[in-house]
Amino acid sequence: MTRKPDEVSSEIMQPLETLPVFFPLAGKRVVVIGGGEGAAWKVDLAAATGAQVDVFARDPCDKLLEIAAARANVALHQRAALASDFQGATLAFGATFDDAEAEMARKAADAARVALNLADRPAMSDFIMGAIVNRSPLVIGVSTGGASPVFAQAVRGRIESLVPATFAAWAKAAQDWRPQVLSSGLDFLARRDFWRRFTRLAFRDIERPPEQKDRDALLTEARDAGDAAQRGRVTLVGSGPGDPELLTLKGMRALAGADVVLFDDLVPASILDFARREATRINVGKRGYKPSVRQEEITALLVDLARVGKNVVRLKGGDPLIFGRANEEIAALREAGFDIEIVPGVTAACAGAAALGASLTSRETARRVQFITAHTKDGEFPEDFDWGALADRRATTAVYMGNRTLPALSRRLLEEGMAHDTPAFVIERASTPDERIIKGTIADLPGKVASETIVGPVMVLIGWALVEN
Repeated sequence: MTRKPDEVSSEIMQPLETLPVFFPLAGKRVVVIGGGEGAAWKVDLAAATGAQVDVFARDPCDKLLEIAAARANVALHQRAALASDFQGATLAFGATFDDAEAEMARKAADAARVALNLADRPAMSDFIMGAIVNRSPLVIGVSTGGASPVFAQAVRGRIESLVPATFAAWAKAAQDWRPQVLSSGLDFLARRDFWRRFTRLAFRDIERPPEQKDRDALLTEARDAGDAAQRGRVTLVGSGPGDPELLTLKGMRALAGADVVLFDDLVPASILDFARREATRINVGKRGYKPSVRQEEITALLVDLARVGKNVVRLKGGDPLIFGRANEEIAALREAGFDIEIVPGVTAACAGAAALGASLTSRETARRVQFITAHTKDGEFPEDFDWGALADRRATTAVYMGNRTLPALSRRLLEEGMAHDTPAFVIERASTPDERIIKGTIADLPGKVASETIVGPVMVLIGWALVEN
């Protein structure tokens, strides 16, 4: 049974509590009302953008006095603000405990048509300040819509740990090099290729700052990449067994830069969400015993998209190099003259073992792990295994796509001498919230599975190492 690839439109944006925006304030005027520590933080933040900051505080705290003395673009007025002080400002901040002063600021900002943020008064504010990760010119804002600033700060801390300080140097290099890239004579596709190469280099060499020789090398690589047809690229990405947190960082970055994503049925929507919103999503799923897109059609589509200069991600469940027919796609792309990058993923056998809390190997009982698929490309039970190896007590066997042929597999293994009490498990939807484990032996597991309704993808694990602990 066959079906055609299905282009999936991006879902419309889900409700947003707030719209994240970034104001370039260099050379513009910002008004701050208040003299406490909160006001001082707002002053320092606005001044760091290059804005001209006018602060109105009758009793400024020591921190505010220190900032005003250190920054030439901060003017401290030790008096109450007037309505006229808001005229010509781009933004205004208020950090005051005085209700009357806050109300005056609200009315004055409205009259001057200036967006106002009043600390701890979200109902009176035009915008909300979030937590900030500063790797300028890379700036990341985190907001909970004012619901939980503490949680936003915790998220900021997690992001800080993922984005080292050296990222600032790479972001600055991108800013500085952009005019030179634009004037380099490279066309649009070549310039896009330059920035893809830049990004890969930045993440690879994240601990060092970029150098001019990096820019020159990247320009040469982009120029030498040839015509637009040869600049198309395909990245084969393993999405893992289902849990989006098991997608690798490299796979996530590949999705973020894709023009087109060809994905399997087993890839959850939560992983597709890592692709940029503008990317075209095409479902080319193949499911056992169900209508599927023919492999030849998928391979031809990959080549066609690369030929028109697209950056394509071929997204497969688990690891693409294990029973994912990746060899056919790799061969076709290389024959067409394209390089292909491969990003491995967490395979279902490892996710199944993790679900059991067991190791696939053991120094005492299992020095070998063998991966097999329990049906041929025609859906039949394969007879050409090395049955002696599969029945070996000292091996762990991971069976992919083994649900329907489990009775035949069990029967044949027993005939080949496997002990009736050999531990065997079916793990359905490994790593997902719907994960389910059916425990048994190689002799009784088929009967136990027959009495259950199996919906999701299944991994069968067989071996004594699985019950060693």
